Amino acid sequence: MTDMNDAILAEGEKDRQFIGMTLALFLSYLAVALPLSILSIHNPRGGGLSNFLGGLGVGASFLSTIATRKTMGDVADRLGGKVCFTRGSVMYAGAGVLCMLAAVETLPVGARFAVLLAGRLLLGLGESMVNVSMVSWSVAMLGVARTGRVMSAIGLAMYAAFVLGSPIGYAVYNAWGFGALMALAALAPAAGFLLVQRAVPFRHGGSPRHASFGRIIAIIWPEGTALFLQGIGISVIGAFLSKTFLDRGWPLAGWGMSCFGVGFVLMRILIGHLPDRIGGKPVAIGSVAVESAGLYLLWLAPGPYAALAGSLVAGAGASMIYPSLGREVVLATPEALRGAALGCYAAFQDISYFVAGPIAGFLADRFGDQAPFLFSALSATAGLALLLAHPEGGPSDQGPRSWSGRLK
Repeated sequence: MTDMNDAILAEGEKDRQFIGMTLALFLSYLAVALPLSILSIHNPRGGGLSNFLGGLGVGASFLSTIATRKTMGDVADRLGGKVCFTRGSVMYAGAGVLCMLAAVETLPVGARFAVLLAGRLLLGLGESMVNVSMVSWSVAMLGVARTGRVMSAIGLAMYAAFVLGSPIGYAVYNAWGFGALMALAALAPAAGFLLVQRAVPFRHGGSPRHASFGRIIAIIWPEGTALFLQGIGISVIGAFLSKTFLDRGWPLAGWGMSCFGVGFVLMRILIGHLPDRIGGKPVAIGSVAVESAGLYLLWLAPGPYAALAGSLVAGAGASMIYPSLGREVVLATPEALRGAALGCYAAFQDISYFVAGPIAGFLADRFGDQAPFLFSALSATAGLALLLAHPEGGPSDQGPRSWSGRLK
């Protein structure tokens, strides 16, 4: 069924609107990117907290995201992506304001950490709304045939935020402190909110439908599980690479996540079209193999430049995994349920991010700062094995695959 909004904009105007939408996403996602490499550093400095609690501070946002992904997907299917995106941007800004309270030195250390966790939980709810709604909104506007390109461009905007956000956040934190950093993290999504106010609210066609969480998971579990396993590496790099540099006395501590982002963005630019051309699974298999190699290099890195190279390679590998597997999810589900399916799919990555931080922190406390990188490399290798065992999917898919095919 064709969306009635398709008649409002010509193709060139849709492309221009999509550019504006991705810019708004970039601004909004700075709320996530700016403090990410700082959290594991800030917590121990603030009160002698362990690596485990530092990892929990990073992973807390994913708890609320996990709990609400499908719900936000249902909202996007019912009300449209624009409504969901604007609400998520407001929550991003509110989370930044709340986390500013964690910089109030008159509060006890425990209270500051509790406030920080509350802000991270609100950030996670905003993430749930923003990510799913942007994909749903964009696919409804540009069409299923461009799903791979849409998801590549959206991820490009998000990780471009990491490229700039990580060193900027590190510099702001060192110059003016955590409160100033979180103020900036609140202003950026507010600007994204303003940018999309005049955009056309495209929605998927078809009557709203409902499917249980379990039924959707039964269809998308191969893609979701592979996404979960490879996502551990992203979480470990974001949470512990800067701290590893500082602990070893290496220079360029703020550039680890930036190198990851450079590799990520470069591959999105160079091969962002491949999932739509040759199929999502082949691209995902090659990408996970490259990410695994980068994570093993990080584990074995003897110095800062080898570590930065490992982060670059891992970013290049991780780049196309989410859109490649996401394309398969979109093709596997009916149009009226795509938001919910994408929400469930993204929840696998959220779970990965949530559990990886505390587990990696525990491993670092017990076995040293190399252990989290070995853990993430082995996890990505397991994801590669799973994809090789489930190689279905290809470029000829033009619509939803049968739900019954995966339930048999």
